[in-house]
Amino acid sequence: MPRASSRGGAAAGFPSRAQDGGEDDGGLQNDTSHMSFEELLELQSQVGTKAYKQLVTGSSTKKQSSRPPVPKTCVADKHRPLEMSAKVRVPFLRQVVPVSKKVARDPRFDDLSGEYNPEVFDKTYQFLDDIRAREKELVKKQLKKRRSGEEHEKLQQLLQRMEQQEMAQKERKRQQELRLALKQERRAQAQQGHRPYFLKKSEQRQLVLAEKFKELKRSKKLESFLSRKRRRNAGKDRRHLPLSKE
Repeated sequence: MPRASSRGGAAAGFPSRAQDGGEDDGGLQNDTSHMSFEELLELQSQVGTKAYKQLVTGSSTKKQSSRPPVPKTCVADKHRPLEMSAKVRVPFLRQVVPVSKKVARDPRFDDLSGEYNPEVFDKTYQFLDDIRAREKELVKKQLKKRRSGEEHEKLQQLLQRMEQQEMAQKERKRQQELRLALKQERRAQAQQGHRPYFLKKSEQRQLVLAEKFKELKRSKKLESFLSRKRRRNAGKDRRHLPLSKE
């Protein structure tokens, strides 16, 4: 009987200490650790299940977050080498650091260089005509020194190409002068109050052929030009003729 009274006194005295809050959770945990199972059951019936669990476990009444704390990660450098997995075989050729591709720019077909104007181009590079003339005279002198051989053939082809380029340039200038004359004529008509007339492409070609005919007639090369033209047309007609049966 004295033993039971001591149990009851211990059990009865413990809740008052828990309710007063004079001691911390560590002291309460030490008191409950020395109590017997009967005393713990009696304590649970007196203070309640919730308060009993808090006393036994020593946990705070504050709710803890269920989400784990997110570790602070630093931003990775975009220029760092590529990290490859050890489970996958690394290829022999791989790009470690990205290299910016260099794009070639052709000023002839780029809008940054401006629009092509033949008149401005010819005036700007007019000094090239003198250089081409000097080069042509130099090729002629070298051609006279070498009468035969492979070097003679190369110089002959070079001289022929230079003459063709010169003829094409003269023809281009002639057409340019013709277009400029037509433009001035239309401008004069507009100033006089007339409605300007724009030639078709076929009419422009006829005017170019007429100017070419006059130029050949002045240089006395018209007959040779017409004979070459006849031979070329005859060859074209011969291709369309049916084959003769033997």
